[in-house]
This record gives sequence, C-alpha cells and structure tokens, in this order.
Amino acid sequence: MKIRIAPSILSADFSNLASELKKVSAAGADLIHVDVMDGHFVPNITIGPIVVKYLRQSTKLPLDVHLMIENPAKYVDAFVKAGSDMITVHIETASLNEIAAMGRKLKAQGIKFGISLNPATPIEKIKKTLALVDFVLVMSVNPGFGGQAFIPAAVGKIKQLRAIFKKDISVDGGINNSTVKLVKDAGANIIVAGSYIFGAKDIKQAINSLR
Repeated sequence: MKIRIAPSILSADFSNLASELKKVSAAGADLIHVDVMDGHFVPNITIGPIVVKYLRQSTKLPLDVHLMIENPAKYVDAFVKAGSDMITVHIETASLNEIAAMGRKLKAQGIKFGISLNPATPIEKIKKTLALVDFVLVMSVNPGFGGQAFIPAAVGKIKQLRAIFKKDISVDGGINNSTVKLVKDAGANIIVAGSYIFGAKDIKQAINSLR
C-alpha cells in the first residue's frame, strides 16, 4: 500500500500555523494530523473545532482529526462542519453502537472514519468495529503529549491487525527514521510524526526519510 505521511501539528509552532502547514505541504506531506485533547481522556488540552476551521482555510491537504476526547459522538458534527476529512475516535471512549452510528453518519457525508486504540488496549477490543471503519490508528505512545519514546509493543499489534484488516493502518507516537521501518514492515501505511518533522532543519528530507 502507498505510504502516506501525516505531520502532527501538536509539534508545530502554534503562533504561525498557516506558515507551518505551507512548509509541510511544500515538503511533500500527504495529510495533516490534528490532535484534539480534552484534559479528561488524556492529561492535556489542545484545540477545538474553531482551530480546525482555520486550518481548513490554510491548507488543501486532508485534515485527519484525532479525537482524544470523552463522548466523541457529542462533538463529531462540529468537527465535520469545521472541515475535517477524516475523524478518528478511541475504542476506549465509545460503545459499539455509538461507533456504528458515527460511522453511518460520517459515511453519508463522505468523511473517512477511523478507530484508535491505546498501547494498553488489545486488538481484540476493536475487532467488532473493523467492518465499520475506513482505517485504524495504532497508538505507539500513551496519548497526551508529543515527543514521547516509541513503545515497541505497537509493532506486534500492527502485525496482528494487518493479518485481519486490509484497509489503511495508521501509527502515531515516537516515529522517527529508526522506528518507521519497524512499523512499515509490520504493515502500517499512514505514518504520523510530529517532532521528527516539525523539529527538523530540513522538513522535506525528514518526510522523505519516513517515506
């Protein structure tokens, strides 16, 4: 499957997001990963729909909006209205019925829908959702903050998932030019990276090294 690179704006300069988006777009990024955190599901607070709205005005790249929040069903409509192209919710925050309902709603609007799982959550927890989603996001760090070290157990999870799931597999957390080979060989094809890309002196070279 084609490898796609998704810079995570969690590591971008928030005082100049439009310029940061232009830089990664010119450097060959395929989509933009947007981490939404609520201070409840994860111990950090980031952004809401209004920022996504202005990100949408600043780039033509698809916006991959990762809802690390409690009660995601309550907020999905607002993020769609703001301009999200992809919405990811966590298996730890939604029931199977809620996931099915969100999936139907998003499919009707042409929005890609994904399910994510934390490092401590086994693949078994998401098996019943696989027919309902367009992609799976495997967390390779505990969500909440950028710049964390890669958790190697994610590699086995990706392999296990790829054996039963033929659509896109995304991986997020601690990705750099060393860990990327592990996750690609395991079957991931959407590579989310924050500090490795936005902290690079040569962003294009960083993106190419991941690809």
